[in-house]
Amino acid sequence: MRNIKLLDCTLRDGGFVNDWNFGYQNIISIFNRLVKSNIDIIELGFIDDRRVFNKNKTINPSTSSFDIIFSQQDKKNSIVVGMIDYGTCSLDNISLAKDSYLDGIRVIFKKKDIEPAINFCFELKKKGYIVFVQPVSITTYSDKEMLDLIDLVNILAPNAMSLVDTYGLLHKDRLSRYFYLIDTNLKENVAIGYHSHNNFQLAYANCIELLNIRTNREIVLDSSLYGIGKSAGNCGSELLAMYLNENFNKNYDIYELLECIQNSILPIKEEHTWGYSLPYYICALNKTHPEYTKYLSNKNTLSVKSINSILEMIEEDKKLSFDKAYIEELYLKYQTKYIDDTDTYKCLEENLKGSKLLILGPGGSIVRERGVINNYIKRNNPIIISVNHLSELYNLDYVFISNSKRYENFGNKLLQRRKNTKVIITSNITPIDNGVDYILNYAKLINEKSLIPDNSMSMLLEFFIKIGIKDIAFAGFDGFSILNKDNYFEDNITLSKDKQDIKLFNEVIAKQLKTYSKYIQINFITDSEYLRKEVQNATI
Repeated sequence: MRNIKLLDCTLRDGGFVNDWNFGYQNIISIFNRLVKSNIDIIELGFIDDRRVFNKNKTINPSTSSFDIIFSQQDKKNSIVVGMIDYGTCSLDNISLAKDSYLDGIRVIFKKKDIEPAINFCFELKKKGYIVFVQPVSITTYSDKEMLDLIDLVNILAPNAMSLVDTYGLLHKDRLSRYFYLIDTNLKENVAIGYHSHNNFQLAYANCIELLNIRTNREIVLDSSLYGIGKSAGNCGSELLAMYLNENFNKNYDIYELLECIQNSILPIKEEHTWGYSLPYYICALNKTHPEYTKYLSNKNTLSVKSINSILEMIEEDKKLSFDKAYIEELYLKYQTKYIDDTDTYKCLEENLKGSKLLILGPGGSIVRERGVINNYIKRNNPIIISVNHLSELYNLDYVFISNSKRYENFGNKLLQRRKNTKVIITSNITPIDNGVDYILNYAKLINEKSLIPDNSMSMLLEFFIKIGIKDIAFAGFDGFSILNKDNYFEDNITLSKDKQDIKLFNEVIAKQLKTYSKYIQINFITDSEYLRKEVQNATI
């Protein structure tokens, strides 16, 4: 019988989706279910001395932290391990293995840290731990670099060395090539592990491919319950357990795993997302860190094509380490397409100056407070300008669009309204056919010093001040609230669900409005989060 072990990393890799905050009772329940299901190796979490001890989390500062959480639990025949991301935990926080609940430690490290990380592994081995060597982003290694790493690993002689496909980039041919390279050159008594990610929906298929390769070596396959894990997630433990039972005479209790998924994992899924998705596919397509795609997607200003174009701009040495300042710089560079808009400014100034202006945002209040808005229109007969949306409720004179994603969504609808509504876009948007009347230079309207440099309301205010408008009425600029389901008047306009992002967004926009109000009279005729005192007075 082939020597194959299943390593469940739910409590460690799964923690990326909820900041490892599973809750103590849930942690113990998951662990005990995994033990009862006969999982061979169970990973308890990260050992990271930048964190403080918290029994509700599976990321803690020392091995003794895990002793406190798990010491009363019977691990039976399972091997239990923790993981260290090299550089995040001092050896002083690692007790001797004989005094620890942990049997082993897995060490992940980047290519630049190979030698010090291997030396760190030597020290863990001296302390008596089973050691797993985990070089991340295996797809970045050339054959020569891999052979040099294997030479060092052979001197260390750890329990296992893993193929870590950090960003889910491997297809079966490349997986097989890496495996044969390692299998041919690694010491016989060192196991080969495989940690997959599901960016291309190949995690399960690749595990099966690896199992079909003939070898006498021990194989360790990583998995997690329901695939819970960073970004696109992992191969499901329940899937691999089923396959190994059916094809390799294993005896994993599938129903224990399914009970655990139902009771402990599905409730997490209701609040947090993981698994195959378009953003994670795009990041894998461009071989970039998933945070880049997440960051650009959360802008809610970019089409898929635009996100892909920005990812293609990332320099090779920047691709696999997320750099927020760098991606923001690329974002603004991509958006900034210079045009000469002198004549556009003159024309719009002639059309707008001296008239009452009503600016309609896409907030739910343009439906809820329709009576208030219509009364204002009846009394003042304003020029009506909508921002990044089209509403059938009002007769629009202009629509201003700075968001390419929204433009893609209703570009054809704009063509149908061509005779009645003039279209103003910013230069970061590629127009459909001839459906645009005015194009404004994006670069002249953004505020690069702001945390949200290209907020559409701020850009429009910037434009109005430049052409000498003194008084504006706003409706439908509601701000954002997690509690309200109708932040937007249309269901197809999405909102980030990150509470901190929403709070910060409201505060930044309120601060910008306070600055603009020195130069232009701003009147809100519908309610807005931006007007709340605690938002206006927040320190950013």
